[in-house]
Amino acid sequence: MITRVLVANRGEIARRVFATCRRLGIGTAAVYTDPDAQSPHVAEADVRVRLDGRNGYLDATQLIAAARAAGADAIHPGYGFLSENAEFAAAVQDVGLTWIGPPVAAVQAMGSKIEAKKMMAAAGVPVLDELDPEAVTVDQLPVLMKASAGGGGRGMRVVRDLAELPRQAEAARREAQSAFGDPTVFCEKYLATGHHVEVQVMADAHGTVWAVGERECSIQRRHQKIIEEAPSPLVERTPGMRAKLFAAARLAAEAIGYTGAGTVEFMADEFGDFFFLEMNTRLQVEHPVTEETTGLDLVELQFLVADGGRLDPEPPATQGHSIEARVYAEDPAKGWQPQAGPIHRFEVPPTAIEFGLIGRTGVRVDSGVVSGSSVSVFYDPMLAKVISYAPTRRQAAAILADALARTRLHGIRTNRDLLVNVLRHPAFLDGATDTAFFDTHGLAVLAAPLAGPSAPGLSAVAAALADAAENRSAATALPGLPSGWRNLASGFQTKRYADGAGEGHEVRYRLGRCGLELDGDTTVTLVSSTPTRVVLTTAGAEIPFDVAQYAAEIFVDSALGPVRLTAQPRFPDPDSDVAHGSLLAPMPGAVTKVAASVGDRVKAGQALIWLEAMKMEHTITAPTGGVLAELNVTAGQQVDVGFVMARIENPEGESQ
Repeated sequence: MITRVLVANRGEIARRVFATCRRLGIGTAAVYTDPDAQSPHVAEADVRVRLDGRNGYLDATQLIAAARAAGADAIHPGYGFLSENAEFAAAVQDVGLTWIGPPVAAVQAMGSKIEAKKMMAAAGVPVLDELDPEAVTVDQLPVLMKASAGGGGRGMRVVRDLAELPRQAEAARREAQSAFGDPTVFCEKYLATGHHVEVQVMADAHGTVWAVGERECSIQRRHQKIIEEAPSPLVERTPGMRAKLFAAARLAAEAIGYTGAGTVEFMADEFGDFFFLEMNTRLQVEHPVTEETTGLDLVELQFLVADGGRLDPEPPATQGHSIEARVYAEDPAKGWQPQAGPIHRFEVPPTAIEFGLIGRTGVRVDSGVVSGSSVSVFYDPMLAKVISYAPTRRQAAAILADALARTRLHGIRTNRDLLVNVLRHPAFLDGATDTAFFDTHGLAVLAAPLAGPSAPGLSAVAAALADAAENRSAATALPGLPSGWRNLASGFQTKRYADGAGEGHEVRYRLGRCGLELDGDTTVTLVSSTPTRVVLTTAGAEIPFDVAQYAAEIFVDSALGPVRLTAQPRFPDPDSDVAHGSLLAPMPGAVTKVAASVGDRVKAGQALIWLEAMKMEHTITAPTGGVLAELNVTAGQQVDVGFVMARIENPEGESQ
């Protein structure tokens, strides 16, 4: 019997495993690095052990020692990090601990995507040919470069120009080494459009192999999934496809003597023909949609199989539809730039279930953060997964979009607005969800703010009135009077804000005998105001605005949509201006490479600096042509967002 489980991972997946452990009466142990010391998964564990170094989650020796120190008799690897590392799985078992995962031989067989494709081809599973990056020809372009040892989009590059292949291979190897400790990469033919369809398998040591259900994960950015669903719309409308997929998935699992939870991933075309991509020998990030449509707890089944238990002869039938949206700390409108910093508030509507089966139409949240958490630059930017379940796909999409739109999400920028726009898009609702979704429908459109055109202006009014209410609540004389109240007509008070798009909003108002008066606008009236809630009437309708202020940052939530504002100072500091031609760090991160020196002539768009943040590498290019007059970074240096890394001047010395 397993009595205490150490999760050799962090964040959301650690909390997810702990939730099942608590339900089963199993003790929990967490590990953490210094950046994660205040993370929720650390606070929730019965026992916690600190790891040395930011890469401690990749240190098998430390993880096994932590399990010993915590009194754990089993290790669950989660996903990412060492979850698909055969040496780690073997080391866990060598010291007498239970490995909550497949046999070492199965992990080893699928741990190298290169060898896995060969093995699947030999077993009769359709595959795309593996290409040697050193031998790719023009006729084989475009190709997709992939890390052999891991997934999650790390180490992936699309290469369309043969001259770019060496540079992209170098970058892919750096990313793969950083994320998985293995720089091996390979290429395969790139399918610009298609459907990413996968099958959840579960197998025990007594010969039973389940194909539990399929998922479609075609809505992706940077080859990483952001919206997943079960069942797959493509499979639903393609006669006979499900039976073929399930047969191929079972064949793949049986070919390597698989036990435990795993996922066989395929790329499919519109006609239902599919090719093996890889097998993930672990629990998938998107496993909740399978749980919701089957009623299974896949983590509980992992424990059952690891303890030698038997599965039923057949898995339960699926019913209904479930969709998962991954909330990332990133700015889609700026090239998916990862974000780091505080999360002041994270509140999904209170009807949501946390880390458990919904059991009816509704919403579930599996989150790695809570209000007050801080997101570091050192790990994956995924904050949470919000999952819906409903009898129909359209209803599941509507419920999920509404829950995300209503979520109070204050602090760093996220992809929340993009997720809602995708879920409400007619093409998504019609099931047209191939991997080119963003290219087809336009990222600029899909990343547009949820708030309507009137929302920023009205939210600025609400922010100004909430600020006035806050000032009056702290007043020592006549606190019951409105801010700036006069018995006779007087001048307007002025507040200035900038919204998330950088647009300015000036609010000129006064409060007198007749209530609120806005300079130049007679359509808005004030119903009530407190420091945190303002109710305005506009066009005959009363609208409540919830206002939360954190220093200069103000977040206003209303039925018009969430709005982020920044209070502008009355007297700007001239020293805060940045020189023209400056290259600012778009995110906190570590400089991995610098490709120019002071005095070099550079062209607009030329790659100058490579920055690693959240296990992904980002290229910083010259915003204009000219001469590199200033360079303030070197390889290995850590920079904060907004740091001036370099400055470009034109040949005559005039700042661009």
